[in-house]
Amino acid sequence: MTQMTQARAGRITAEMRAAARAEKMQAARIRAGIADGYVALPCNRNRGRRGLCPVGGGTRTKVNANIGTSSPRADVEAELAKLRAAEDAGADTVMDLSTGGDLRAIRKRICEETRITLGSVPVYEAVVSAARGARRGLAGMKARDFIEAVRMHCEDGVDFVTIHSGVRRSVLEILERSPRTCGVVSRGGAFTVEWMTITGNENPLYEQFDELLDMALEYDVTMSLGDGLRPGAISDAFDQAQVYELNVLAELVERCRAAGVQCMVEGPGHVPLHQIQAQVRLQKELCKGAPFYVLGPLVTDVAPGYDHITSAIGGALAAWAGADYLCYVTPTEHLGLPGPEAVRQGVITARIAAHAADIARGLPGAAEWDRNFSLKRYARDWEGQIKGCIDPLMAEKLRRETGSEGEDVCTMCGDLCAMKVFRDHPDSPRLPGGGKRRGKKA
Repeated sequence: MTQMTQARAGRITAEMRAAARAEKMQAARIRAGIADGYVALPCNRNRGRRGLCPVGGGTRTKVNANIGTSSPRADVEAELAKLRAAEDAGADTVMDLSTGGDLRAIRKRICEETRITLGSVPVYEAVVSAARGARRGLAGMKARDFIEAVRMHCEDGVDFVTIHSGVRRSVLEILERSPRTCGVVSRGGAFTVEWMTITGNENPLYEQFDELLDMALEYDVTMSLGDGLRPGAISDAFDQAQVYELNVLAELVERCRAAGVQCMVEGPGHVPLHQIQAQVRLQKELCKGAPFYVLGPLVTDVAPGYDHITSAIGGALAAWAGADYLCYVTPTEHLGLPGPEAVRQGVITARIAAHAADIARGLPGAAEWDRNFSLKRYARDWEGQIKGCIDPLMAEKLRRETGSEGEDVCTMCGDLCAMKVFRDHPDSPRLPGGGKRRGKKA
């Protein structure tokens, strides 16, 4: 039985209880969300113990970090360093997007090493394997290659798989009739479109979707329904191809739920600020509340080197509007493969966006974190501030580098610090909670 079928039978599993403890929620609420398809709890039964990550249904906004090799850089140790950076920075999940080296060996190593939920994109392996073999790439690929790659990833213990089943053959005419600024930018989407164009066949990930559901049931793998036609430029956002695919994904959500398979829906990449709320709400309506996973979205195309910031702007607004899960973007997006420091920056920036959205959503405990931190700031409790902030390493580093370490104040204002002046004056209003001030006699 899967987490979903057990939830529908009224059973609260050990995994649901663990997820509820982490979220500070009632386990019954997690169970009900999974049963109805509003919460996904990726949890491949072939994996050992790891941190569980419920997505959607009023849980905390989650953050994913992508790692993985490329053909120019296929060092598994480098990927493990990035994995550790992502985990240390607080990523909730990680995805292996490797396309270089021994892909299965790399995936198994990451699966063994990571202590958090793991996802992957099986079509990458199908295409890379075909390119290395006698079939000579996409032209020689068979429909079964797409399907067997998914099975391999399920067997290897991956908790959720991105499946580009929404890219149907009928969309090719739309792309021809309404050319995009940046075409198809999803790697899995581009592979699928090109294969259908070459062979004249329907997408096997759609055509054989029932077989994929059987695999997901067997291993209790969560389907992440990929946005193969997501916009890669803000001028392409909300076009006919994107909306067409979203309607197909809505159909697939219903098929997943009918089969007892957990699913998530992946969302757009480049979206202008004024469209984000409408896009999220349309997805939630069409897909009947399924957890929504967005890549950013990036709100401008012209900031390479700062795309972790452009994505955080979009991510905060998307999560406030109802998106449940943010895929981080690193400073090297559109420029090159990230290293550990870029991974760390991407995770931290996405976590800031997620937390800002959780405050706006009224998530229990979110605003309290900020209030407790602000009380430490008002008291000039520097140790408490550093320990209690979202990125203690950066806060401690900057305080040390600016020469503030060991001081009562920081070097921005020195003794003219407004909080120091107000808090320490004997005639100032009382502290929050009725506390006493320095210099004021009891």
